[in-house]
Amino acid sequence: MHYSSGNYEAFVRPRKAAGADNKSAWFVGSGLASLAGAAFLIRDAGVAGQRITILEQQAIAGGALDGLKVPEKGFVIRGGREMEQHFECLWDLYHSIPSLEIEGASVLDEFYRLDKDDPNVSLQRVTQDCGGDVADKALLTLNEGAQKNLLSVFLASHESMENKRIDEVFGADFLSSNFWLYWRTMFAFEEWHSALEMKLYLHRFIHHIGGLADFSSLKFNRYNQYESMVLPLVKWLQEHGVVFRYGVEVTDVQFDIAPGRKQATRIDWREHGVAGGVGLGADDLLFVTIGSLTENSDNGDHHTPARLNEGPAPAWDLWRRIAAKDGAFGRPDVFGAHIAQTKWESATITTLDARIPPYIEKIAKRDPFSGKVVTAGIVTVKDSAWLMSWTMSRQPHFKQQPKHQLVGWLYALFVDVPGDYVKKPMQDCSGEEITQEWLYHLGVPVEDIAELAATAASTVPVMMPYITAFFMPRQAGDRPAIVPADAANFAFIGQFAQTRERDCIFTTEYSVRTAMEAVYTLLDVERGVPEVFNSTYDIRTLLATVTPLRDGKQLDIPGPAFLREYFLRKLEGTEISALLKEFKLIAD
Repeated sequence: MHYSSGNYEAFVRPRKAAGADNKSAWFVGSGLASLAGAAFLIRDAGVAGQRITILEQQAIAGGALDGLKVPEKGFVIRGGREMEQHFECLWDLYHSIPSLEIEGASVLDEFYRLDKDDPNVSLQRVTQDCGGDVADKALLTLNEGAQKNLLSVFLASHESMENKRIDEVFGADFLSSNFWLYWRTMFAFEEWHSALEMKLYLHRFIHHIGGLADFSSLKFNRYNQYESMVLPLVKWLQEHGVVFRYGVEVTDVQFDIAPGRKQATRIDWREHGVAGGVGLGADDLLFVTIGSLTENSDNGDHHTPARLNEGPAPAWDLWRRIAAKDGAFGRPDVFGAHIAQTKWESATITTLDARIPPYIEKIAKRDPFSGKVVTAGIVTVKDSAWLMSWTMSRQPHFKQQPKHQLVGWLYALFVDVPGDYVKKPMQDCSGEEITQEWLYHLGVPVEDIAELAATAASTVPVMMPYITAFFMPRQAGDRPAIVPADAANFAFIGQFAQTRERDCIFTTEYSVRTAMEAVYTLLDVERGVPEVFNSTYDIRTLLATVTPLRDGKQLDIPGPAFLREYFLRKLEGTEISALLKEFKLIAD
């Protein structure tokens, strides 16, 4: 397996992999990584779909990419997905998957046209004082010390960031900036999370810094992630004969481990409560999604809080059993044994009539019923005790959604502190109480909050114990390689597998990348895996980032005025001068 860039290999249709006709494949879990892996086996390796089986504990595919109407509760979305044009592996996949919305188009075509016709830009990224504006909302407010702090982490080695927390490498000035407020709420970072992951994010998304305050670099689906991303992919796989087996809880994997060779030999499972399994030979490939962001998620309802489920976690227990067999299979408890640090709660809010939408429109500065971009990403409530953020995507967010209703999503990073209106921690609140807190921060008059929360909305809270587990401080070896050394017929995929590329987790791109690397490695596919977008090595991107980081201030050239003038005269007429002027770092 190798990495590539440019369109020389991007457009290649590889020949069938050697031995593909004899291969069978088993996937543990039906999240995006497994669905993508099955697609790459068919499209790029030439494995017949009928020889691919996806095992899923739940009754539906998609994993964390969910979006459902739950009986007696309402619409539920546990999370949302922020995407961008440089998700190279994701778009490589979806350019091959037919759209369910536009005849003759791919999912990528559909997504591209939507963004061209309705580009994403936020008109109100942050509020305070019950829906009020924030004077410096367009600025990142990094003082000189905070800028130096950021640069030092950016330039530090990966090894120096291992096992460190964000608040161990960033000081108070940085952590009080708008940059940190926007960054942490966009990606769900806590101050105790991994400094290494924070560094990886800075490199991976440096080209987003100029759009932090308005989300202009982000793109979103037409509908929720399940209907827009999962359904077309599942349909394509089913049409190619892939077998989906639901109600199957994989409990263990057996391996034959010897010097120079590791082979998976059996999958053990319980299928609808009945013990079973299958033996694996050398031509049987196994792809295991390890860990789970949404394991033990619990839905409340409008009148009932969601429950924090700290009980047995099958996905995590499976990884623990696998990891106990070999040191190369990772250290799951680095991530999955810290619920107090990895939990947060979200809520899906459905407005039922015309009373709440005007408050949404006032903040979004757009008609939420237009069918176009509304908030264009999250609106963070800067002075929220819960550090609440909420978003209203294009409506309808579900195809079966009534036209007079809006479906929005809300989450908070501080779920165990009392709210500002509801004097309770979010994790103890019913959907109605969460709605009250939200309405308060929307600017609804206090005397109207109780009635509107009770009768004008229906809210489903979801508690997720492991939602940021992958952000825990870590070191090399804590996440296993996608294909461990000497592995003959198996791979680990998903958010807790370690790519050889400089990518970062908590993205749809990472799930697809791990699947692509796994398939291309085990089948020796004669095509390169697209490397991560090289923005961190592009001088234009770096220069474009300096301006917003300095809130538009030009570069300060040290020394006496005559030396500055001499220096600028020497630069005049050079490519360097042109670049500095282009990005407004020196006077034109």
